[in-house]
Amino acid sequence: MTAGTPDPLIEVAGISKQFRTRSGDDVVALSEIALAIPVREFVTIVGPSGCGKSTLLRLIAGLVAPSTGRVRIAGAPVSGPRRDIGMVFQVPVLLPWRTVLKNVLVPAEVIGLERRAAAARAHELLELVGLGGFADKYPSELSGGMRQRVAIARALMHDPAILLMDEPFGALDAMSREAMNLELLRIWDASRKTIVLVTHSIEEAVFLADRVVVISARPGRVSDVVEVRLARPRTAKTRSEPEFVRIAERLRGHFEMVQAA
Repeated sequence: MTAGTPDPLIEVAGISKQFRTRSGDDVVALSEIALAIPVREFVTIVGPSGCGKSTLLRLIAGLVAPSTGRVRIAGAPVSGPRRDIGMVFQVPVLLPWRTVLKNVLVPAEVIGLERRAAAARAHELLELVGLGGFADKYPSELSGGMRQRVAIARALMHDPAILLMDEPFGALDAMSREAMNLELLRIWDASRKTIVLVTHSIEEAVFLADRVVVISARPGRVSDVVEVRLARPRTAKTRSEPEFVRIAERLRGHFEMVQAA
């Protein structure tokens, strides 16, 4: 790091990941990925299908090990799953036989948090995600967006410093997705977590992020990092601003080149 620049919260240094297929072939999913993400930054990751975006999140989370390179969180090497990381996936995977409140409490039960304190925090998180009146409802009684809010509250239950999100709104219709984008920014502003979010939507990537990381077609490499200097708080009108359109077009150019290749 240069003088006067704070150490990153997340440091990805020279990461490569190779998998062996069932047929015995070796596939390089990621090659020489390097990223430095400071505290409280909102970073989005875009790239074509199969480029290794989700694999990169799992490497940061310690769910899989790199073939080469290293990941550090707050200066410490990542060697397995960590308590200071929360994850949200495209499918919320809520337990249908448990209420909203009891779904949010799952991480507290796993790590053995004191029940009364855990219940109080779960209620606070439900208020944070706009579901304060739904604690006793069941997942089947909620919309898709509401179920994803429950998943976000659950991921924040153990108060992680980092929230990793893998296509969290990919299954929602366009209107619900835009509403959840605004909701996520409100939650991020209130919680001040460091967020890394993978998406296939260029507009979503620009709307949410401080920086957008572009991953190339496999083997995935960082082909561009775009700073998003749009004013916050962002609103629906942000999407029509000239700077938003300019950044989206720059990102779209990467994928037009892939299609033409």
